[in-house]
Amino acid sequence: MEKPVLISDEVNYAWNFLNYPIHTITVKPKEENPKSCAILLIHGFGASTDHWRFNIPVLSDKYEVHAIDLLGFGKSPKPTDVQYSSHLWKDQVATYVKEVIKKPTFIVGNSLGGYASLAASAELKELSAGVVLLNAAGMFSEEKVSNNSLLQKSLKTFFETFLRGNIFLQRTIFESMRRRVNIKKALNNVYKNQTNVDDYLIDSIRKPSLDPGAFNVFKSVFNPAGVQGEPFDKLFKKLKSPLLLLWGGKDPWMNTGSKRLLYKKYAPENTKEVILDAGHCPHDEVPELVNQHILDWIDSL
Repeated sequence: MEKPVLISDEVNYAWNFLNYPIHTITVKPKEENPKSCAILLIHGFGASTDHWRFNIPVLSDKYEVHAIDLLGFGKSPKPTDVQYSSHLWKDQVATYVKEVIKKPTFIVGNSLGGYASLAASAELKELSAGVVLLNAAGMFSEEKVSNNSLLQKSLKTFFETFLRGNIFLQRTIFESMRRRVNIKKALNNVYKNQTNVDDYLIDSIRKPSLDPGAFNVFKSVFNPAGVQGEPFDKLFKKLKSPLLLLWGGKDPWMNTGSKRLLYKKYAPENTKEVILDAGHCPHDEVPELVNQHILDWIDSL
């Protein structure tokens, strides 16, 4: 598969969020689509717009495509005076649609970006044309209740308190995680087929981790009040647009079996689900399938 070159020193900072210049990508088709809608791609934790390397060229043949680096990731700034959370990234996604795209948008999100996509779409109402979740990170109310046993709560509190107060240990873990060898190892663990775990992908993750402020973004995962947001079941009740679930069924980071049962229980009626033979990032591992499913789904609406 030919590798589209999206990693470069050229950046587009045409839009600001909270007075910070955000890196964005916009590609429009040669011929305007009669649907008059757009597609917005939202990456996961530690990733960036570069993770859509195989999707942007294909999707933009037919639709106007946007991708943004969330605040704290990729080529976007990593300020130290910002509290990183799901609410922050949800607001960023929703604000971008309102201020830049300004028309009904299909928001596609992977992992943490999946949560931000769903939460933003629930807020956008008529500006949300639909949502595509690729192994979205987040929890249902039932999971939060079931995970609150006394032992689990005690261990969780001890773990979070110990790490949250131990900057030296946090820094040690961060330095280890951003080593090339460990980035590659982590990717190999979550990609069922490691063909696309290449230097391009590794560099797209490692380079932003070297930016000043990257450590502060990493620390947000140890903040109990940080990245967690509203439960999926509550967001589904607010969502008025169609939903497409594209699962990488071999994802070791998420118990997709039990998670899918909760999706079936709470997802809106206008939901389509597809299980793919892939891991946590199906859009990069099996992009041909993901692109086709997205395009076919949008065309069917």
